[in-house]
This record gives sequence, C-alpha cells and structure tokens, in this order.
Amino acid sequence: MPPSVPILILYFVVLFLLVSSVKVLRQYERAVLFQLGRFRAVRGPGLIIVVPFIQQIVRVDLRVVVMEVPSQDVISKDNVSIKVDAVLYFRVADAEKAVIEIENYMAATNLLAQTTLRSVVGEHELDQLLSERNKLNADVQAIVDSRTEAWGLKVSHVEIRTVELTENMVQAIAKQAEAERDRRAKVIHADAEFQAAQKLVDAAKILSSNAAAMQLRYLQTLTEIGAEHNTTTVFPMPIDIIKPFLQIIEHTADGTTHPPA
Repeated sequence: MPPSVPILILYFVVLFLLVSSVKVLRQYERAVLFQLGRFRAVRGPGLIIVVPFIQQIVRVDLRVVVMEVPSQDVISKDNVSIKVDAVLYFRVADAEKAVIEIENYMAATNLLAQTTLRSVVGEHELDQLLSERNKLNADVQAIVDSRTEAWGLKVSHVEIRTVELTENMVQAIAKQAEAERDRRAKVIHADAEFQAAQKLVDAAKILSSNAAAMQLRYLQTLTEIGAEHNTTTVFPMPIDIIKPFLQIIEHTADGTTHPPA
C-alpha cells in the first residue's frame, strides 16, 4: 500500500532538515556558530552539525588576502604632489572577532590602509620616499596591524608599489640631478688642479735646494725636446753658464780690461 501524502511530505521535510544541518568546512575555513543569536563556538574544519532554525553559522576564510590599495593623492613633507598606491597582505587570525567586532572587515581594512598610507607618506620627503621604501612599508604595516588586531586580523606585509610624479616634477628632478653632477665634476677638477699645483711646488723646492738636480732636470728636458720631430728647437740656457760672459760684458762697458776674479 503506497504511503499517504502527509507521510511523504513529512519524509521530505525531515530529509531536508537533515541535509541542511550537515555542513562541511574546508581546511582553510572556520564557522562562527550562533545559537539563538548568541555566540556559541568556532567550529571546523571538517564535518559539523547545525541544528536548523536554532543555530546559524558564518563562514570565515583564513587564507591570506591580497588587497590593492587604490592610488592616493599625497603631498609629501617637502610639498611635492605625488600619487602612491600599495598592496596589503593580511589574513584572519581570530574568526570570532572578525565576525563579531566588525561589520565588514574587508572594507574597513581597505579604508584604514588608504588613510594610513597618506599619513605616513605625508610625513616624509620625496628623497626619503624613493630611497627608504622598505622603512615606509614597515611603518604602514605596523600601524595597520596594530589597529586591525582588535578585529582579529593579522597584517603580514605592505608593499608600496608605485610612486607617480607629475611631468613638471620629473623635469625638475632631472635638472637638479644634472646640476648636482656638474657641481661634483667641478669640485673634482678643482681638487685635481690643487693637488697638481701642490706637487709642482714641492718639486720646485727640491730642485732649488740642489743645483745638481736642477742640471739633471735640464738635461732630461733637452732629451725630451730632441725626441720630438720639430723644425725649430729652442734650447734654454741656465743662468749659471752665461753669468761669466755677462760679467765680462759689464766690465768692458765700464772700461775695465781685467777679467773678473
């Protein structure tokens, strides 16, 4: 004898309740269980039983979330207008807090990261932003992590991805870099000239203190001049060689015939 309609309806209702009461959570999922609106426990992973109409669950994903922080218009400490964006890596460390303490932790974390990024970048100059990127990443991470801890979140890393300058600022930085290179080149050239002059002064002192060294230097100079292929060669005469002849000429002009002693 076939079962009556009420029995079939009851059978399907019981089957539906049994199926709906069985939940399977993956390894990276947790279920925040509420009983009659009150927090009961955090369950999972695996198979859990939920009493229909009395207990409800909220699934929470514990995997690391990669969140893009939109580009932010920021004015640096040295009044440079720039656009900065970043990438935020975080995960849910406490499923109970992530569900109970905050309505939407994804949106809240995104907005907090935006305001923190603007605040941290605005406290540094452009040169620091370009050269100390790791320090800025650590500062943003520390601030966001400390403020999201009450929501059961753990921020693992923050990476400032792009620093965009206006075209006028790029040209100004290029001119500044070029001027700095010219300044360094002039300083190096002036330092080289000073060192060369100092060496010449030292060499002159050594040669003036020793007549033999002066004669040797004179002969070396003549050798170098003779090695060159010149049509005209000028030989400088040391004053010591021509000095006796000059004295004879002077005595002759005075009417004295005796050579100098």
